[in-house]
Amino acid sequence: MKKINLIIGCVFSASLLLGAPHQLLAQASDGWQNLFDGKTLTGWKRLAGTADYKVENGAIVGTTVMNSGNTFLVTEKEYGDFQLELDLQIESAVSNSGVQTRSHFNTEGHANKVYGRQFEIDPSARSWSGGVYDEDRRQWLYPLDLHPQAKTLFKLGQYNHVKVECIGNEMKTWLNGTPVAYVVDPIDPTGFIGLQVHGITTKEQEGKKVYFKNIRIKTANLKPSAFPADIYVVNFVPNYLTAYEKQHGWKLLFDGKTNAGWRSAKAAAFPAQGWQITDGTLTVLPSEGKEAANGGDIVTNDQYKAFDLSFEFRLTPGANSGVKYFVTLAEKTEGSAIGLEYQVLDDALHPDAKLGRDGDRTLASLYDLMTAEHPPRFIHPIGEWNVGRVVVYPDNHVEHYLNGAKVLEYVRGSPAFKELVAQSKYHIWPNFGQAPAGHLLLQDHGNRVSFRSIKVKTLN
Repeated sequence: MKKINLIIGCVFSASLLLGAPHQLLAQASDGWQNLFDGKTLTGWKRLAGTADYKVENGAIVGTTVMNSGNTFLVTEKEYGDFQLELDLQIESAVSNSGVQTRSHFNTEGHANKVYGRQFEIDPSARSWSGGVYDEDRRQWLYPLDLHPQAKTLFKLGQYNHVKVECIGNEMKTWLNGTPVAYVVDPIDPTGFIGLQVHGITTKEQEGKKVYFKNIRIKTANLKPSAFPADIYVVNFVPNYLTAYEKQHGWKLLFDGKTNAGWRSAKAAAFPAQGWQITDGTLTVLPSEGKEAANGGDIVTNDQYKAFDLSFEFRLTPGANSGVKYFVTLAEKTEGSAIGLEYQVLDDALHPDAKLGRDGDRTLASLYDLMTAEHPPRFIHPIGEWNVGRVVVYPDNHVEHYLNGAKVLEYVRGSPAFKELVAQSKYHIWPNFGQAPAGHLLLQDHGNRVSFRSIKVKTLN
């Protein structure tokens, strides 16, 4: 009996010393499961392109191949809610990579293509690593223009720690331990996980490697991880705020059902005609393109000084509208009320896109003053929803965004701003655009345009 106990004790002591059995027990008890055994590609399959994947020194190594499209090594199993962690290294800045989540392959409209939300690895000067890209579908969901402080997190040529959390409609990302992106999206509740080798077309990009290791997932007993304050949330659930958004000061300006909080720009009540609320959208009805000739503009009851405003808009072919801010209603006009304007326009079909100076009447521009052009705009097709955003800081620095990318910035009241006004149609209005506070406005320009998910946060 003593001999048996001695043998058991020696085995137990050896296991603690080596650590392996103890580690496996720890993994089992905390719910984490390895997706990669460190030796084989069991449980994975290659899809789409022809890039090569092999196991080398305990890592999955993907190598770029000339004239291949994007290639993915994906899990054979699909996942719903999960927390995923892995380490990723990319050796060259001439290509990028990413990690697919809740993704799919080869369905209608995506022939031989992988599509779905991707944790982006972007080693270029743009530095959007940790952002969220919708592969082969909606393009960028969370560019790091929305969280510029995170642009320095990724380290080229060394392993970076990736964490992704998908619980319900919410997707959160971390890079090297720092929170990066927060997306709320009602589509794709389940799907596979994939490791990307990006498609290449030049000899410079050929033979570059991406390394993945320590890939593990947790699918049970999940609790949402905390995010620090004031990280912008991209929320695609119409007319809905998360608890996080509410906690950090966001308010809906349109509840999806009523005109509460809005009135005519020329009367105390909401227009009796010309605007329609159906299916969670607020729509200005067409009137042969005549400006403010039907229902007319509508404005918020409240006025705002410094704020963060987000809204979704959907254009019909050839349509024109706008979202204005610092609207005082003091100016006497027969058409639309006067204010700084985020242009909402079908650039391809509406003639206004060719007027003004240097394209300063195109989509997302500061109308007739400044062109939305840097970086190149990500525009969803006519008939689909786009996301606009205007941020006015307490120091009068102003930014316009389109689908998450910052397209222009300026300072209200600065000499450069005043020079722009002097060259514009607004030069006849004294101190144009410099009011300390004003209403927010949705424009009736006589074309059918819809709005939803209009939300605002007051900035101190």
